Amino acid sequence: MATTTVTLVTPPAPRPPGQPDISYAPDYEKWQTRAARRLATENLPKTLPEGFPSKLSGDLVWEGQSIADEYDWTYVLNEDQLAEIDRAVDHFKGLNLPLGALSQETFPLPNLHSELRRLSNELHNGHGFFVIRGLKVDEHSREENVIIYAGLSSHVASVRGRQDHKFDGKKADVVLSHIKDLSWTQTNGAIGSPAYTTDKQVFHTDSGDIVSLFALETSAAGGASRIASTWRVYNEIAATRPDLIHTLSQSWDMEIFEKGGKKYSERPLLYHFPARGSAPERVALQYARRHFVGFGALPRSPEIPPITEAQAEALDTLHFLGDRFSLNTNFQKGDIQYVNNLALFHARDGFTDTPEQRRHLLRLWLRDPENAWETPKVLGWRWAELYEGITPESQVLPLEPFVRSASNKAR
Repeated sequence: MATTTVTLVTPPAPRPPGQPDISYAPDYEKWQTRAARRLATENLPKTLPEGFPSKLSGDLVWEGQSIADEYDWTYVLNEDQLAEIDRAVDHFKGLNLPLGALSQETFPLPNLHSELRRLSNELHNGHGFFVIRGLKVDEHSREENVIIYAGLSSHVASVRGRQDHKFDGKKADVVLSHIKDLSWTQTNGAIGSPAYTTDKQVFHTDSGDIVSLFALETSAAGGASRIASTWRVYNEIAATRPDLIHTLSQSWDMEIFEKGGKKYSERPLLYHFPARGSAPERVALQYARRHFVGFGALPRSPEIPPITEAQAEALDTLHFLGDRFSLNTNFQKGDIQYVNNLALFHARDGFTDTPEQRRHLLRLWLRDPENAWETPKVLGWRWAELYEGITPESQVLPLEPFVRSASNKAR
């Protein structure tokens, strides 16, 4: 393993009563000690849950150290394609429509469209990720960069997901987030997610089918974007610790940080889909560590049952195996990264900003109805929250950063 302890700037969230000795920052020694103790003292299952595959195969099974030998994940835009994108920006601005109206029709890319559809197929049926490179951020205004990002992305996946339910104190469908360190502002004491700090983000998934990031600016140092194949990690766990596949595929009590009547939901982290029709057998992962251990100003609520020792070990196993098999995508200014959020999970190294250079990413949660994977039934309600009932008029694509509700204690 490259790292034994993940160091964070933000003080750890306090543990609720009964919670195992685990925090947001994974500790390699604690993981190893817990694993050894459980193997020595517990009667753990030695076979996989019924129906789960002993080994997955295909393009989605890859390792960071070797994937470059078989797959070039960077799609570099040429001058003709950049000119076509600029014409689409002018076309959209000439329509005098709200940003929520950005679509394949209002942001026409007659030549680039087929390439973006091919890349969407790569997301869903190939290696599960790619990077578009070459956009000239500094030659456009903030609004124009948002137009380019959302317009171009509409050709990859036409449906934008809801990332927040209010904006500027009013009900709204916020479909664009800014990922930037805001801990130096007056909102510092309210931040409950590493997305708005310079801290390392440990391995996790976002919500929905596809997560995309657009780099308006990189950090002065650090901040590498790392992705890992869920399928490669699954194969390793299935071969060495089948009991943890049981743990991951059983129900967990996941905190819901946004306001509402329900404080947590019960669901697995790992899902199995047998082959059906033209769809092959698949395994999907959906989780974020902070929902089980808290972060910063949002600790895990003591009103939620604590996680178990088995679940604590499973969380660390996911992180450290993700780290072991991960790829640094060499994210650069002007890059757009697209990731299959059901097949891959991701992390971010800690970073340092300067007054002259502050890391600033834009994020979209997307869905391509043509290529989308089957949604786990138990997550149907969450997909409905993400994708249903959004209209061009209701969408908000903010031009300036703010801490979204699910990461904000002051929400």
